[in-house]
Amino acid sequence: MAEINVTSAADGSLISSVIPDLGSVITIVLILVAAYLIVKVADYLLRKISEKAGRYRITVTMIIPLLKIVVYVSALYFILKTIFDPGLTELVLFSGLFGAAIGFGLKDLFTDIVGGIVIAFERPYQIGDKIEVSGTYGEVTDIGLRATRVVTPDDSVVSIPNYAIFQEPTASQNAGKTEMMVIIDIYIDSRSDAGLAMNILKDALITSKYVYVSPTRPYTVLLQDYPFYRRVRGKAYVNDLRSEFEFRSEVTRRVWVELSRQGILPPPPTHVPAEVAAK
Repeated sequence: MAEINVTSAADGSLISSVIPDLGSVITIVLILVAAYLIVKVADYLLRKISEKAGRYRITVTMIIPLLKIVVYVSALYFILKTIFDPGLTELVLFSGLFGAAIGFGLKDLFTDIVGGIVIAFERPYQIGDKIEVSGTYGEVTDIGLRATRVVTPDDSVVSIPNYAIFQEPTASQNAGKTEMMVIIDIYIDSRSDAGLAMNILKDALITSKYVYVSPTRPYTVLLQDYPFYRRVRGKAYVNDLRSEFEFRSEVTRRVWVELSRQGILPPPPTHVPAEVAAK
């Protein structure tokens, strides 16, 4: 009987050792509030600084997810220290509880957090990049510990779980640079003057206020013949990826104004390319 009482007493002391008192609860709350405020203030300041950093805008914003990891991991450490003042027994107990929690429903959350850490350090994409993942295309506005937020061209905000980095192919259109290649397709009648159409598209590309041309960022104009139409494709870099759609719209408008003036027509309605008809 005495042996049972000793065991019960030992269990009670172990449980009571991990239940924080009122002072510890207040300390934990203050740690969480401080971590939240530090992240929010730093996020705001870094985004303001990035807007004045020119071509280094995306480099500056990439500090944000790294900062989040440092702050939240530090907060977790101080919380554990407040609760446990960790000794070997408490660490073993916490490890067991943490493992059980992962096994009973927190596995996805833990995978998201690991994915966030991988994204922050390996940088497959960064805040400000244009990416396509899980069928979603848009600009990365935030990389959190659990999810990445992407703003699509129609201004929808999509949250993509960070574990998608382990399961889905991820395409970054600009790979951390502010400039980005934009492809513009113009479809004309198969009997039209292809050489003239190519020159018109080239002139519209290189004279655009949004274009960025350099030895490492050249422009290209290509022609592809199809049975009932021709595709004239222009490839050029926009000087700021956020001007992608303005660049495409401006060049397309100017090209068609000049094509019409030169008597170059689009394909007949019955022979419109499938990719154009689907839009």
